[in-house]
Amino acid sequence: MSRHRHVGALAAALVALILTGLSAAPVGAEHAAKKKGVAPLRVLVTNDDGVGAEGIDVLVEALRLEPKLKITVVAPADNQTLASDKTSPGPLVATETTLLGGFKATAVQGFPADSVNYALDELGLKPHVVIAGINNGQNLGGTIAESGTVGAARTAVRRGIPAVAISQGLGAAPDYATGADEAIKWLRKNRKAIAKAKGRGATTAATFNVPTCVVGAVREVLEDIPISTGRSAEGENDVHCDSTLTDPVDDIEAFNNGFVTLNHVPAG
Repeated sequence: MSRHRHVGALAAALVALILTGLSAAPVGAEHAAKKKGVAPLRVLVTNDDGVGAEGIDVLVEALRLEPKLKITVVAPADNQTLASDKTSPGPLVATETTLLGGFKATAVQGFPADSVNYALDELGLKPHVVIAGINNGQNLGGTIAESGTVGAARTAVRRGIPAVAISQGLGAAPDYATGADEAIKWLRKNRKAIAKAKGRGATTAATFNVPTCVVGAVREVLEDIPISTGRSAEGENDVHCDSTLTDPVDDIEAFNNGFVTLNHVPAG
């Protein structure tokens, strides 16, 4: 190769390197700017399926990808499905453990509401928000009041702390990833307000129900649709995410036709 060709090749390589660096820089800068503009949040995560359940692990791993979150997990040691907002008399016993993915957690021998109270009163936590879930199974209609997942969120709201419950529709393989996605979208949408509230002033708990679709994909979120007085069907085959229904009359019909439901329930 001649000297001129060698110099030309080096120059071309240098130009390519510079252009590559310039094209990559804005991506990093944009990401840093997004992080810089986000207020830090303290997040307490709990559930009613127990600290060893898959749903809470999927939720925490999704939260860990969000910037500036201090996540603490305090959840029942065992499955406490349908515990509502019951609490235990006397002192609570808790042990240190980990979730399925290895994230540190505190396991409380008690109900979901006990876990929230233990986190606040015994551990002295001051969360900006409590996120309960992801529950294995929907909590719709008449089952909302019985849900330990919703009960944990309502317990937090009684202390003025914003809270959301996430329930994933039943299925052979519950689609926890989609439930986690709805939780993250809710958090992003409400993050500024949650940070500003500083763990005070909440009066209602948000409760999501996310279908597990056998066919099709979940449809949009329907907010504060009327709550049925009945009970939802238990099988994934009762959910039709490919439905074309546009005006469901209540939360159960909406869920069974592929909609994500978001309701706000009083602390009670």
